[in-house]
Amino acid sequence: MTQTTASFAAAEAPLLVARQGAVTTLTLNRPASLNSFTVAMHALLLPALQAAAHDTSVRAVIITGAGRGFCAGQDLADPAMGAGADADVGAVVERFYKPLAERLRTMPVPVIAAVNGVAAGAGANFALCCDFVVAARSASFIQAFSKIGLVPDCGGTWLLPRLVGRARAIGLAMTGDKLPAEEAERIGLIWKCVDDASLMEHVMALAHRLALMSSKALAETRLAIDTALPMDFAGALAREAEVQGRMGRGADFAEGVAAFLAKRPAVFKDR
Repeated sequence: MTQTTASFAAAEAPLLVARQGAVTTLTLNRPASLNSFTVAMHALLLPALQAAAHDTSVRAVIITGAGRGFCAGQDLADPAMGAGADADVGAVVERFYKPLAERLRTMPVPVIAAVNGVAAGAGANFALCCDFVVAARSASFIQAFSKIGLVPDCGGTWLLPRLVGRARAIGLAMTGDKLPAEEAERIGLIWKCVDDASLMEHVMALAHRLALMSSKALAETRLAIDTALPMDFAGALAREAEVQGRMGRGADFAEGVAAFLAKRPAVFKDR
C-alpha cells in the first residue's frame, strides 16, 4: 500500500499524538536527533498537554520517544538558542521549559514517562516531572548541564534533591555522569526499570489501571505530597484534613464507598 503525502507529513511531525481508550500517548518524534527539543517540538508539546488536560475523556497520559532515545534535551543547534554572545538560555527556559514543567506537575490526570533510551539534560528532568517514570533496562539518565557550563533546568534543581537527597543530587548534577536505569530505580530517582521488550506493554497496562481510578483523587494526591514537602508535620496533618473534607463531599468518594459495600468495581467520573 502506498503511503499518502499526508501520512508522510504526520510521520515526520516532531510530536505524534495517539489515543487508546482513555489514554493519550505523546511520542517525541525526532529520532535522528534523539528527540532533542526544538521550537517546532515545543510548539506542539505544550498544546498537546493542554488539550489532554482539558479533555475530560482523557484519564492518563503517556510520554515516550521515537527510536533509540527518549530525549537528549535541548537541541543546541536550534535557532531558539541563539549563538555566542546572542545566546539567551534564560529566555529559552522561561519561554519553554518553565511552562512545560508547570503543566506536567499540575495535570488533572496521571502522567507516565516511558523512557525508552537516553534521557539527558532537560530531557531527563522533563521525564522526572512526570508522576511515574518507567524506564527500559537499557535506558540512562544524564544531568548533562555542567558539561556545557549550565545548571539543571526544567525543574531539576527542585526535583533531584527531593528524589535522591542532596548528596546524590550534587553528584549527579556536577559530574554529569550517566546513570543506568537499574541504578536510577535503586536510588529512588525513578519508579521502575523493566525489560526493553516489555516497556510499552508495562506502561500501557499501568496507564489503563490509573485511568480506572479517581483522576481527581490522584491529582490531589500529587498536590498534597508536593505541598507537604516544606511543611512541618502539624501543617501537613491540617492540610490532609482540609483536602479530605473536600474530597469526602465529591461524587467519587460516594461511588467508591458504594462500590466497596456492593463488592463491585467502582466507576469514577470526577476529574
